Amino acid sequence: MPKKRKSRGRHKGDKGKEDLVQCDECGALIPRSKAVKITKPVMPIDPQLAKELRDKGAILPQYTVTKYLCLRCAIHRGIIKIRPEEERKSQKINLPF
Repeated sequence: MPKKRKSRGRHKGDKGKEDLVQCDECGALIPRSKAVKITKPVMPIDPQLAKELRDKGAILPQYTVTKYLCLRCAIHRGIIKIRPEEERKSQKINLPF
């Protein structure tokens, strides 16, 4: 059966089996190299209160939250865009003649 991509849609190369991560949106189990990783700073305080505290000179904590999304959820949320056919990498076909 022909394969669609040389890398099979993953970044692992020839490393063998890889650990699975769970998508934070739909709960699907996907390989770590295929997941879309999003790291985002999050403040536990609402923005209006944070602005007032910053004006008074308080130092507020920021936490980084890492999320893993499967490709379906990343496309649905707009994190990954589907490129038009002209922008996609074209495969060169080696003909025998």
